[in-house]
Amino acid sequence: MDQDDALQINPSTYEWSVRIFTILKKILRVNLKLHHEGQVDSGDIFLFNHFARFETFIPQYLIYQETGAQCRSVASKDFFVERSAFSNYLLSVGAVPNDHPRLLPFLAEEILRGRKVIIFPEGGMVKDRRVVDSEGHYSVYSRMAKQRRKHHTGAAVLALALDAFKTAILQAHQTGNVKRVESWVEALGMDSEDTLLAAARRPTLIVPANITFYPIRVSDNILHKVGELVSRGLSRRLSEELLIEGNILLKDTDMDIRLGDPVQPPRFWSWWERKLMTQVSRKIDSLDGFFGLAPEGRSWDVRLIARRMRDKAGQIRDEYMHRMYTGVTVNLSHLASSIMLTLVNRGQTEVDHALFHKILYLAVKHAQKEPSMHLHRSLKNPEAYGGVLKGRCPGLERFLKTTTSMALVERINGQYRFLAKLLKENEFDEIRIENLVVVYANEVEPIPGVRRSVRQSVEEAPSLDPQRLAKLRFDDERIAYAWDRQRFSKPRHEEINQQETVTESGEPFLFLPEEGKELGVVLVHGFSASPAEVRPFAEKLQNLGYPVIGVRLKGHGTSPWDLRERSWQDWLEPVREGLTILSAFTPRLCLVGFSTGGGLSLLLAADQPEGLVGVAAISVPMKFRDRRIIFVPLVHTANRLVRWVSSFEGIMPFRVTQPEHPHINYRNKSVRGLYELSSMLEELDERLPDVQCPVILIQGTDDPTVDPESVELIHKKLGTRQKEVVMVPATRHGILYEDTGDTQERILSFLAAVSSPKDARAD
Repeated sequence: MDQDDALQINPSTYEWSVRIFTILKKILRVNLKLHHEGQVDSGDIFLFNHFARFETFIPQYLIYQETGAQCRSVASKDFFVERSAFSNYLLSVGAVPNDHPRLLPFLAEEILRGRKVIIFPEGGMVKDRRVVDSEGHYSVYSRMAKQRRKHHTGAAVLALALDAFKTAILQAHQTGNVKRVESWVEALGMDSEDTLLAAARRPTLIVPANITFYPIRVSDNILHKVGELVSRGLSRRLSEELLIEGNILLKDTDMDIRLGDPVQPPRFWSWWERKLMTQVSRKIDSLDGFFGLAPEGRSWDVRLIARRMRDKAGQIRDEYMHRMYTGVTVNLSHLASSIMLTLVNRGQTEVDHALFHKILYLAVKHAQKEPSMHLHRSLKNPEAYGGVLKGRCPGLERFLKTTTSMALVERINGQYRFLAKLLKENEFDEIRIENLVVVYANEVEPIPGVRRSVRQSVEEAPSLDPQRLAKLRFDDERIAYAWDRQRFSKPRHEEINQQETVTESGEPFLFLPEEGKELGVVLVHGFSASPAEVRPFAEKLQNLGYPVIGVRLKGHGTSPWDLRERSWQDWLEPVREGLTILSAFTPRLCLVGFSTGGGLSLLLAADQPEGLVGVAAISVPMKFRDRRIIFVPLVHTANRLVRWVSSFEGIMPFRVTQPEHPHINYRNKSVRGLYELSSMLEELDERLPDVQCPVILIQGTDDPTVDPESVELIHKKLGTRQKEVVMVPATRHGILYEDTGDTQERILSFLAAVSSPKDARAD
């Protein structure tokens, strides 16, 4: 069969289109991320949902980038009217009009030749993302018919007929019908019989894919403004598309493309149906014949197999649509929207801020345990969602700003009030700019895990046990550790990471004895170390009945590159969080910090948090032995300048050291980290007068790192009258870890003294 010359792909046009798109990708603010497990290479027919116009050009680009394979895509016949320059371009990059007389046979031929096919089974854009009807069946709104309809079965028919043809090829080869095979080799324009047989032996795989955008914005943008200026009054439809899709392109939007498990049509056939198909295939001489099977065929077997193929096409369609719609990359706005609609449907017109935040946080935690759900990276990283409980989460704030600007939600007197517009029906071309809550909720409606997570959270939140909440928050600390380790384990980090000698786990820990004391201890490790530095002492405390948490300062216990990205304020936040977590289990708390951890403990004590009854600060470095530390700000500034004007990492991003405990501490010290340490100590120097709780300061007499004069400087400025200095004979810095001079016993005595509210310590 001869190919239509008009449908030939132009390799040079295809290539420069890929190059142009690569450039645009760098200029635009769309963050493309393709999630797959080899389906790009093995798949033949790729199916995508359709929410924005420009996304129809992206799958071809990604597939070509991953495999080098050119793609055919099915496009509306309206784009090919009168063979315009645009239609000629579409044809040259592989588009085929949907009214092509041999559409499916032609696509089957292309698959046999090694090309891949892209289809949008919804037909048109689904702006409302409403794909589940009242009975739970999949359907979409048809703009032309102005009613809801089932999805197209074209991809299923294509795969079924192609597999039937492959069966005929292999059967002819096995029975020695050389003439039949050679005729197909010639008709398909293949170079040999082996090439055809290799294509026939390869299973036809339908790969469902889901495209998810996050966030969706409705604020004005330059594309919309230019459109309004040029057109002097856009149609509602075009205005809406420029507003939504312009923001997707121009305002830092994540575009997650997730390829689902492939659908294999042969698995839908029973043994007798496969046998019948083999029988029927002997009667068909061309590929077109397999697409022309009809229930009105001349023989009973042709009629029966035609009916079965029609039924199988519907089953396969339902399966790949299910896999497509459950492939959504779930984000915070999905969960927040689903919670709002759940509450409204239960008759609630408003909800307390704190309660809503707690419901949303619980929904995130439940979602993390749903194995079938695909979470956006912001729901896997506690840094991104952890502030939800306090209402200080950028993603939540952005969502609330959008919903309030749409007059869907009102924030008033500590309540989120749900307005009537939230349940108002919107027209298809206005819903994205009128009610994003419904759009987000519709998108995850097909996912049972989202419904379960939201329902459980709404029911549990009002009476949630504070200790259970605290354990969930500690779970976030462990998740953050794993996330940071993975984040800084990329090839660009490998050279420095391989130089490291750390063998101990840097994971935070929480010990809760069954009969625990009423005083809990928050342990804070030192600079470039990890919770492993204080774990031996923690185990001793646990055996004595103290509830203990060992916090991990951000940037520590993972990679020197991680520390290079953090500020001292980032270090302080886990200390604050550790205090909050442990307060759910004990009414009284004490901070025990070593070195930098001692400085952070004193800084937090300066805020006079509720429940804090004492601080033990060991070897806090107000002054260093190494006078070169004074040059750190200068080197740090030079590093920043070099990074700003070039792609280099700086003149000296790390200093190689020989730590006392190489199995715990980084060998490569981040210059940025040293700079932040000096900045933190400057802040501490100013805040020491605000510390009012009892404090014990312990310092080694011959500390090689910290100038012993530091302890007197701190003691003098502390605001509390209940303060004590203990000097320990030591020539090492790590006196807590090594328990030099009974350092741990000194701390235990201090803990015993502050355990009782009646006891106080003298000067």
